[in-house]
Amino acid sequence: MRFAGFPFLLALLGLAGLDLAGCATPPPASQPEALAAYRQTNDPLEPTNRVLYAASNDIASVSLTPAARAYRSAVPQPVRNGVSDLLSNLGSPIRFANDVLQAQPRRAGDTFMRFLINSTIGIGGIFDVASGWGYPAHTADFGMTLAVWGVPPGPYLFLPLIGPSDPRDAVGFAADTLANPVQALGSGPAVTAFNWATLGTTTISQYAHNLPAIDEVKRTALDPYATFRSLYRQYREAEIKAAEKRRRPTIPVWFDLPKKPSE
Repeated sequence: MRFAGFPFLLALLGLAGLDLAGCATPPPASQPEALAAYRQTNDPLEPTNRVLYAASNDIASVSLTPAARAYRSAVPQPVRNGVSDLLSNLGSPIRFANDVLQAQPRRAGDTFMRFLINSTIGIGGIFDVASGWGYPAHTADFGMTLAVWGVPPGPYLFLPLIGPSDPRDAVGFAADTLANPVQALGSGPAVTAFNWATLGTTTISQYAHNLPAIDEVKRTALDPYATFRSLYRQYREAEIKAAEKRRRPTIPVWFDLPKKPSE
């Protein structure tokens, strides 16, 4: 298996590990309030998820967190923004495919134009020129596509080295990973090195961006695991609702809109 499929393997290993572990026991029907809370939480694998969360947190505390702090300290914010924009530009083909699968042709047009403009005038995506030209950034992944198609999320999962998820998003993450256009380049040392470099840079960049919020949750929350679970679900729900409501026309900044009679 080429490296691009490695996160997919991690997801499968995480799901397999969950099957081998114990589950949370639902409260009896004689405790309706507790049973309702259990169903609302929708985390039947909570004992295993907490073990995986604790293990991932321990690994991050000795590796990822120090690296992210060093990155934030050594690299100026404008440079970090450029790295983030570059990585986002590399994900444009997957974003475009999901725009199409979500039946969002105008969003697909946005993605295509962003990739074209930022890859050329934006020097490979280091500079986000397209946003200023009327093509704003947006998110689109296969987990969101499945949600738009009506696939339910399923129970909460915490996947090793990947983080908060659910069955729908785990499948979506694997599909997006395996559909990476880099796969078309074949295999070999150059492709493997590119994949490792992209994954490492993406991981550090995203973690460094979220580090202040992560530190705040760990510092203030009585139960960080439950807080991260809630925040993840709220974030994904907001993304999916935005995807379902996307009907914005793609109008470049230089296009003159007709004025209203009152203007």
